[in-house]
Amino acid sequence: MSAAPAPEGTTPTGGPTPTGGPTPTGGPSSDPVVSLRDVEVHRGDHLVWSRGSFDIAAGSVVGVIGPNGSGKSTLLRLLLGLLEPSAGRVEVFGEPARRGNRRIGYVPQDDTAAQPESIRCRDLVALGAGGHRVGLGPFGAARREMAERVDAALAETASSAFADRRLSEVSGGQRRRVSLAQALVDDPELLLLDEPLANLDLRHQRETVELIERVAHRPRADGRVTTTLIVTHDINPLLPVLTGAVYLLDGHPHHADIGDVVDEHLLSHLYGTSVAVVRTPQGDLFTRSV
Repeated sequence: MSAAPAPEGTTPTGGPTPTGGPTPTGGPSSDPVVSLRDVEVHRGDHLVWSRGSFDIAAGSVVGVIGPNGSGKSTLLRLLLGLLEPSAGRVEVFGEPARRGNRRIGYVPQDDTAAQPESIRCRDLVALGAGGHRVGLGPFGAARREMAERVDAALAETASSAFADRRLSEVSGGQRRRVSLAQALVDDPELLLLDEPLANLDLRHQRETVELIERVAHRPRADGRVTTTLIVTHDINPLLPVLTGAVYLLDGHPHHADIGDVVDEHLLSHLYGTSVAVVRTPQGDLFTRSV
């Protein structure tokens, strides 16, 4: 049986609706990387969600969760400037969200599906650095610099060993690593991942989560930190790395610390079915439908 609807302005646990989590330990206490104020989104005549007001601090690793069709990927499209809000304000790095922001890295759910199977993995990653250029691309020192960035992104995602193979010759898990390398080649400060664990077996899910954790906490030459948003339909594999979650409840997005979101009453109400939160003898948490 699903939990009863929560009163307006509260979570199903009875507390006030959270609008933002604390700055992660070790992260800077600067302005938020992502800020939404009274955001409303329509798809045609359909209201996707409304009253979106929350901040996401630099260095956070945030899951975006909710039932199918609740508008999880819509949030990423807003931050990428691919979708205009019907009302309210969306800011990224203190400025209105816009298309082509090179401070953002994005891995879509369909991954490399739109790319030709004959392209080499290395060349696909290079498109992330030079995809906006036309013609033959950079020459001389600029070409060497781009090649170094591609090599660094491939190494960071453990993709160097198959970098010169074609997409048709690598596995689904390897393709996912190449897509992440492409998103990282410009050293983004905000990383948006749409269902990065979809269609992966358990081993590749674990490897991908470990890779996301390394990327989220990697040192940057400029001293800044990476902020990561991950759309997911299964929160369990990501629980060890998440600091918070945006959850889409009753048509409104909320943001809270992950410890407050992993709650039986809240998750049961969120998904419309009874959800149990289980702690293993080792102290790990996971959720399951009951």
